[in-house]
Amino acid sequence: MKLTLLCIMISAGAFGQELFIQRGEPVPLEVEKMYLKGLKFLSTELASSRTSSRGESGTGVTGLAVLAMLAHGDDPNVGPYALAIHKGVKSILDAADKRTGYIGSSMYHHGFATLALAEAYGSVKQAGIGTALQKAVDLIVASQKRNSYGAWRYSPESNDADTTVSGAQMVVLAAARNAGIGVPDEAIKKGLQFYKNCQDGSGGIGYTSAGGPNVTRTAIGALVFTLAVQRDSSTYKAMAGYLKNAGWREGHQMATYYMEYYASQAAFQMDDKTWAEWNAENVKRLSISQASDGSWPGTQGPIFSTSAALLSLALNYRFLPIYER
Repeated sequence: MKLTLLCIMISAGAFGQELFIQRGEPVPLEVEKMYLKGLKFLSTELASSRTSSRGESGTGVTGLAVLAMLAHGDDPNVGPYALAIHKGVKSILDAADKRTGYIGSSMYHHGFATLALAEAYGSVKQAGIGTALQKAVDLIVASQKRNSYGAWRYSPESNDADTTVSGAQMVVLAAARNAGIGVPDEAIKKGLQFYKNCQDGSGGIGYTSAGGPNVTRTAIGALVFTLAVQRDSSTYKAMAGYLKNAGWREGHQMATYYMEYYASQAAFQMDDKTWAEWNAENVKRLSISQASDGSWPGTQGPIFSTSAALLSLALNYRFLPIYER
């Protein structure tokens, strides 16, 4: 069962082919075909628990795969990917420390796993999601309080910070708020200040400081600011200017698809023209690089790469609450 208001096909469109209509808006047929092939690959991997046997083990990898399946809009409880979704969520819940709420071996894994729980909360009928989500969010907030930079790095106890790990946590806090979980305003403010401190005169965002900005980290920062409803801030406007001036190509990382994951969200949140241009190029790139089994190869393994690639296309569907404007 597909959770959609309308699903029909019409001819022609921006990609010169038939379009699917999802939630009253067009989705290119090429995107639907790619997405279905990718989901077949991911659902097979998760249903057979292969995320722990292919060198790609980790709650973050599982979390991204679950997110990619939820993002297509099928009923997560009785739809074609229900078994894989429930297995994925269960593995995340099983990995969560019942005392501390920590999920995984690093804050990267913790962030993406917690994001999956936040997006599953209220739609996936599985016991324990709410409790685990609350504890995982509490850990993120407590970790930030201990951190002198007001942000995050690899461990909950880290006292240094970077903009990539911090981006994962900031997106989680936004998703948790959407799900009805309490998030202190101070946590959002401190996180935003860290990105301001890491912005240089070009508007770009660096890694641990204002030095060496690139597209990936600036896209993360731009997404964080839009989710925090800060589009009118000078910090966000400078980031948007940097991304447009760079043409979204600098720092392109097709080997991991990590850049595509964040850049798609940043472009979608920016404006319709930017999103349309980015999406057209992204669809073209991904259609060329998808393997015959539906996966995308990458240095982090096909499960991670496929999940990230699909999530960069998922803005075409807009079913995940975090993917709404």
